Amino acid sequence: MCTACACDTAGTGSTRVETGGESVYRVEGMTCGHCVSAVSTEIGEVGGVTGVRVDLATGAVTVGGSGFSDEEIRAAVDRAGYALAGPLSAGAS
Repeated sequence: MCTACACDTAGTGSTRVETGGESVYRVEGMTCGHCVSAVSTEIGEVGGVTGVRVDLATGAVTVGGSGFSDEEIRAAVDRAGYALAGPLSAGAS
């Protein structure tokens, strides 16, 4: 059982869509494929985001697109039930 979201999955999946500039963030608390899906879905709904790639093992979340802010990404991660540790690097966004 996943300790972060209490689902019964224990996957190590990732979501990958790459386009445009990228910013990389670290998200804390993800432990399974359901966690990855929740974070990917919420971030994907932010205006200007064109792609989300989540690495469950490292907690790195790569966000493609432009016109979004770190605060919008932080709010999306919060809505998914996780914590944004901060931006790791910024691309052409």
